[in-house]
Amino acid sequence: MAEKLGEMAQGILDGLNEAIEHVKGKPSKVRTTTYVFADAKAIRERLGMSQSEFSRTYGIPLDTLQNWEQRRSHPDRTASAYLWAIEDLPRQIGEAQIRHRNSMSGTDALA
Repeated sequence: MAEKLGEMAQGILDGLNEAIEHVKGKPSKVRTTTYVFADAKAIRERLGMSQSEFSRTYGIPLDTLQNWEQRRSHPDRTASAYLWAIEDLPRQIGEAQIRHRNSMSGTDALA
């Protein structure tokens, strides 16, 4: 470069070049974090449930479920954990939802 970069600008440029090298698959010092999201659609389909049935049974808003399934958004880590629990224990979690709804009847809780 014609001009000498300041220390901060040089650090930014070095970081960008390192990111480019990483994307190209070259060894770098880039630290990456990978998140695995639960596949709501696959879980629901394995359970043989419609979207509305799954939504109602497990207390997940239908539009949220549809957004996850159409990849417009992803479940966060807590929602992913809930989906994986549903996958492993569908009957027990469905029963727990029913017990919770029944215990909340007569209050202002959302059903």
